[in-house]
Amino acid sequence: MVFQCQRDSWARQFNTKVASCCPAELPAESGVRKETLQGFHVVLEDTILFPEGGGQPDDRGLIDDIPVLRVTRQGPTAVHFVQTPLEPGREVLVRLDWERRFDHMQQHSGQHLITAIADLMFGFKTTSWELGRQRSIIELDTPSVTAEQLEALEKNVNEKIRAHIPVVVREHSENDPEIEMVRSRGLPDDHTGPVRIVHIEGIDDNMCCGTHVSNLSDLQVIKFLGTEKGKKNKTNLVFLAGNRVLKSVERSHGIEKALTSLLKNGAEEHVESVKRLQSSVKLLQKNNLNLLRDLAILTAQNFKSNPARGQLFMLHRKDGDSEFMNIIANEIGTEETLLFLTVGDEKAAGLFLLAGPSEVVEKLGPRVAELLEGKGARKRDRFQGKATRMSKRAEVQALLQEFIGQQGLEE
Repeated sequence: MVFQCQRDSWARQFNTKVASCCPAELPAESGVRKETLQGFHVVLEDTILFPEGGGQPDDRGLIDDIPVLRVTRQGPTAVHFVQTPLEPGREVLVRLDWERRFDHMQQHSGQHLITAIADLMFGFKTTSWELGRQRSIIELDTPSVTAEQLEALEKNVNEKIRAHIPVVVREHSENDPEIEMVRSRGLPDDHTGPVRIVHIEGIDDNMCCGTHVSNLSDLQVIKFLGTEKGKKNKTNLVFLAGNRVLKSVERSHGIEKALTSLLKNGAEEHVESVKRLQSSVKLLQKNNLNLLRDLAILTAQNFKSNPARGQLFMLHRKDGDSEFMNIIANEIGTEETLLFLTVGDEKAAGLFLLAGPSEVVEKLGPRVAELLEGKGARKRDRFQGKATRMSKRAEVQALLQEFIGQQGLEE
């Protein structure tokens, strides 16, 4: 079946009738949590809401004032998922989310154009494509595309856009010999009715069920974002078409303005400014590490020089790291002292190290990790890991003091 959305891809609203309505469920994702929406599958006598197919996502819109959350194709039928029942026979007004549809039309027709020109210019065959939310990808059957080829291809497709070349959709019967002469990945097994051929005058004929612009000038412009290594010795060509290019320029300009304000110079100097900042940060980090190492050694020496030192040494430092803790443990030694060292946020997450005689660490390490609600592992005389509840350090201290009070560290 050919739907009204395929006969007239520019129609934004359409009057029709409800053919059927039955209870249904829709798997949906809400953030990181998956949930199932309860609702209804509604079939209309005809529709301007495109069901997903041909690499093109489905449309969104309203049936009267009821939001359509998904449109899928089941054989010759377009099925609309809604959360309010609609009585069969009811006359309804279907309204289309035009911004979403026109974006899909631009990306889809842009893909047809790029695919055809890439084949004509370099013999690169398209094996698949993906219309993504932010960018689209064409998988080319070639291990690589040179920068010169990419530049020439982009120049050529934009010349075709400026040439105002018509895009015409024609319907053919399944036994029409003309459909054997066009690009196609074959018809679905459950296909019925006419076969649609998308004709770009003088450039391409392609079997397709999707919605398309009526002239290449409707694409406005195509911009390649580069290539990526694909699977099985193929190359992914990343592109934007039409309004996505304008939105990308707007985002880039916003970032440029923000950087100009932060860096206090013009856009042409941003890269060099960031490089200088990166060098400064690396130097500061190196100096900070050296200071932390020196501080670790001084901390350990101060403890060792204290004649009243006990068998337990505890320390927390917010800006420390694993190396800081291990230097202290190395300098103090673990044969006669039990060390509990932590770094990071005092009340939230951080790192911990329990060091001391091997048999003591083996016994107490898992308990310390449990109290801090963290995970760790033992290696000889040390048990270290990550903690999520640094606020429990006092409980660990009590555990260690109780152990030393009862058993000490004598073998």
